[in-house]
Amino acid sequence: MVLMDRSNAIQHYLEMYRPGYSLPRPFYQDELIYQAELAQIWRRGWLFAGYTNQIPKPGDFFLYSIDTESIIILRNDQGDVVAFRNLCTHRGSILVEKAGHCRTLVCPYHQWSFGLDGRLRQCRSMTEQFDKTPWSLHSVAVRAVAGLIFISLADHPPDFDRAEANLREPVEIQGFDQAKIAHVIDYQIQANWKLVLENNRECYHCEPHHPEYVASNFDRYSTQTFTPKVAEEFQTALKRHEQALAASGISGATTGFLTEAGVYPFPDAEKQIWYAAYRCANTAEYITQSLNGQPIAPLMGAYQHPDVGTLRFRTMPNFWSHASSDHSVSIRLTPAGLHCTHAQVVWLVNADAEPGKDYQLDDLLPFWQRTFEQDWVVCGLQQQGVNSLTYTPGPLSPLMEVNTDLFFQWYLKQLSQD
Repeated sequence: MVLMDRSNAIQHYLEMYRPGYSLPRPFYQDELIYQAELAQIWRRGWLFAGYTNQIPKPGDFFLYSIDTESIIILRNDQGDVVAFRNLCTHRGSILVEKAGHCRTLVCPYHQWSFGLDGRLRQCRSMTEQFDKTPWSLHSVAVRAVAGLIFISLADHPPDFDRAEANLREPVEIQGFDQAKIAHVIDYQIQANWKLVLENNRECYHCEPHHPEYVASNFDRYSTQTFTPKVAEEFQTALKRHEQALAASGISGATTGFLTEAGVYPFPDAEKQIWYAAYRCANTAEYITQSLNGQPIAPLMGAYQHPDVGTLRFRTMPNFWSHASSDHSVSIRLTPAGLHCTHAQVVWLVNADAEPGKDYQLDDLLPFWQRTFEQDWVVCGLQQQGVNSLTYTPGPLSPLMEVNTDLFFQWYLKQLSQD
């Protein structure tokens, strides 16, 4: 009866949604909705977890936690990336509390130990007849693509091959498997995770909030608001970047430049597309996304020329990245309750770049740190607003919030699936 009531409540909320408008208040307030999201989205699909450069050697590992689930992502003795539940099979203790290196995973409670393959190795004070075989660690589906690591908590994860086919080539060009982490900042955003993604999916708010960002990007325009002068600048920028890519030996067929500013063709609920990789043009003054538009670190990946625009790639529901020729900045989102979202921001550079010599954090961080922190303030204010009993869904801009609408369609599709 409780399950039926829960299902009926969620169906009622789904029927409250009005296409072309923002989501009704319960989607940001009701614990039933939040638990349904965890079950239908966060425990079913593929989640970005981290980078392979975080675990370069066998025995290296890091953790990623989603709600009650803590996952160990490690490199085994064969050099493969594997993942296990951070859970001892004896009495359920957490095995490790932070990233590190080991040859065996030893439970801090009763010292059961597990190999890098997840198999139970030692279990003191058990009888000689005890069969260790059934007590291996619980494995988690994992895929590594061109330096990126994805996991799925599902028993039967959705197909990943199509996503890999679309992401591998453009991401390989960027050279994430030849990069290193230059800096990490963790944020606790006082807003529901959907509000954070909604904010990311539109640039309607960019003009009043992101002076650094709008100076370097064409996102603030839609095709309907392009003046002839801006349209000409946009086409000039595209040609400039394509020539720079050609100078790096990278063909236009593999780069996927967007030719309509502000139109990003994903996600697609019906086609089950939850990933995208594409390039965007920078304005004339910006070679890279730094405060002054000038390069701030050595070139990454396959680039031989810095003026190649920006590679953007995203995977729903928890990851997006803006990658310039000389550095990349990525966000990993994780829900941390109805009104809180954890965001981990990572800056990456070429693996050979030396801090203080080849790049300075004072140059590397500000462009995106300011932009993200401006967004987190906006999201927090929106959360306070939708908390009000007076809040009702407002109409989306058909020119500037098309991508937010696409996100809603994708999200509602996931929530309505059996």
